[in-house]
Amino acid sequence: MTSLTEIYRIGRGPSSSHTMAPEKACFYMLRSYPEADAFRVTLYGSLCKTGRGHRTDYAILSSFGDIPCEILWDEEKTDLPHPNTMEFIALQNGRELGRKTVLSIGGGAIEIPGEPAEKPGEIYKESSFDEISALCKSRGWSLPAYVYRNEPEIRSHLAAVWKQMQRTIEAGIAAEGELPGGLHVKRRAGSLYRLGQRERDVMKKEHFLISAYAYAASEENAAGGRMVTAPTCGACGVLPAVLYYEKGFFGHTDEEMLDALAVAGIIGQLIKTNASVSGAEAGCQAEVGSACSMAAAALCTLQYMDIAQTETAAEIAMEHCLGLTCDPVGGLVQIPCIERNAVGALRAYDAATLAEAVYDNRRVSFDTVVKTMLQTGKDLAMGYRETGEGGLARCYVNKP
Repeated sequence: MTSLTEIYRIGRGPSSSHTMAPEKACFYMLRSYPEADAFRVTLYGSLCKTGRGHRTDYAILSSFGDIPCEILWDEEKTDLPHPNTMEFIALQNGRELGRKTVLSIGGGAIEIPGEPAEKPGEIYKESSFDEISALCKSRGWSLPAYVYRNEPEIRSHLAAVWKQMQRTIEAGIAAEGELPGGLHVKRRAGSLYRLGQRERDVMKKEHFLISAYAYAASEENAAGGRMVTAPTCGACGVLPAVLYYEKGFFGHTDEEMLDALAVAGIIGQLIKTNASVSGAEAGCQAEVGSACSMAAAALCTLQYMDIAQTETAAEIAMEHCLGLTCDPVGGLVQIPCIERNAVGALRAYDAATLAEAVYDNRRVSFDTVVKTMLQTGKDLAMGYRETGEGGLARCYVNKP
């Protein structure tokens, strides 16, 4: 598996697959063809169908700057190597210099067929939770220790990630008004936070505050603000909400927060390696479902649970997100995405709490549920995989 820097990327929303990855692809083309005086980009699959709502065109044009770029939207081609496929053509005086097919594979990462150098190096030899668990037990390591022994320098990146997560939530809590895009979605993070501050019932207070933090990060993402993929932009509110609440309520040290991020990152990397974190490839189970698993594992770390309990929490979280569709209304990362992040954060708490008690009677492994998620995603009709053609995206009627 690759570095946790591949799962935690700091950037701007609203979509890691639709904005961050195309931006990265543009910079790759600029480096590859410095003599080009124009570019032509064709968007296919989900990038075509929901790209306007996800601001893919804006990301591409902004990346190329003053260099002219024609964007084509091809809804007809279905024989694609990945649901998020782009074709770039570099031009000079109208003559083609070269072309590249680029795949946006989720979490802001890209793959370029025939270009293995673009793939990050392998850091972790183990590629399943079973392997990691066996190694840790044989060496007497905790999961955070496993991460730090493989990536001694990762703490500095995790520290930057944690700082940005806090900034994103605080910016989202302070912001008011309506999100861009035409759906007339009002920011609700601030009002949820104020409800939580006033609430005397402990359980309701907890729910309001966790939801407020998830809304805050997700609303910032929807507005094109700065955030952290965890593992994607569309699911960027789940893990930060859980961590921010835990820090505020229990007063964990920053080192403990980094440990929680390390464990959550390993869970995310296992899912990305063995299944997918792309909504276009496997539905929202791959995004919010993955984030829920990551958050549940982080909670176990903060609550000093062992490896078996952590695996059980991550498994429960994903198992009960299986089949979750990706059906963004208007191609925007707003409905149902923002609310879904709050639900995912709350579900992570349920998974961790349940795991503490039932881990010794577990029948389904984390590796099995990840494999199941991928198969479920492949079985989902294309309309439920970030195309904006099924589910709520089809049935919702916008009412100003």
